[in-house]
Amino acid sequence: MTENCNQSCSSCSEDCSERKDQKTDFSEKTHELSKIKKVIGVVSGKGGVGKSLVTSMLAVTMNKRGYQTAILDADVTGPSIPKAFGIQEKATGCEMGFFPVKSKTGINIMSVNLLLENDTDPVVWRGPIIAGLVKQFWTDVIWGNVDFMFIDMPPGTGDVPLTVFQSIAVDGIIVVTSPQELVSMIVSKAVKMAEKMNIPIIGLVENMSYFKCPDNGKEYQIFGESHIEEIAEKYNLKVLAKLPIEPKLAEACDQGSIELFEGDWLESVAQILEKIEEKKSK
Repeated sequence: MTENCNQSCSSCSEDCSERKDQKTDFSEKTHELSKIKKVIGVVSGKGGVGKSLVTSMLAVTMNKRGYQTAILDADVTGPSIPKAFGIQEKATGCEMGFFPVKSKTGINIMSVNLLLENDTDPVVWRGPIIAGLVKQFWTDVIWGNVDFMFIDMPPGTGDVPLTVFQSIAVDGIIVVTSPQELVSMIVSKAVKMAEKMNIPIIGLVENMSYFKCPDNGKEYQIFGESHIEEIAEKYNLKVLAKLPIEPKLAEACDQGSIELFEGDWLESVAQILEKIEEKKSK
């Protein structure tokens, strides 16, 4: 430190031993009445690959294994979580904060559709406002005790994913993809963003991977040959699961009965999530 030091490290080029770290901490704490053990982000590089479906199924799978689960629907402009769970009621609040809505089996859910007067009302907001709302879902909602929170992220690498990664202590992300070759490039963007933000990538889930014909039992690759193994090898990632095209599953989402659907495609993912070390309380 020089004699004329004014403690303004950001404008100083000296590399002294007492130089202060100028990294800004954007992290936010949850509501004082919330205790969330593990936070898993579910992301995709593009829309339409089944990210919300995977989020819902993960929450249902962990709930069936006896864990208290929750979903923070961060896809503000395209919220579909409440419909998959058949939730019609609206979120309520008090002077202390907002309360999530519980699904039929007790999964806590917060989504912008639970705050809008009509489910079909469009959210015509600019990016920073949307990102601010997502942050409030984390800080102002009274989640209670949660073992696993799943964040359904909007597609892409814009304001909301950046806000989530900076402000929420995410334990890891699962990247959802589909078999089309174009998706490999899009997935690469999502993976590279996570690496830049120093967020652990748990692995990849391929949706619409194949269709199993009920007549002959054969599997057909409707959307072409899968490239997920190549992507996984390129980034040294695990392929966690491959979900088929299942009309009954789509029907369950449309009817709001995703919790009643029986499918074990994500059981191996559940075992991996159970082994993730809980973040230590500050």
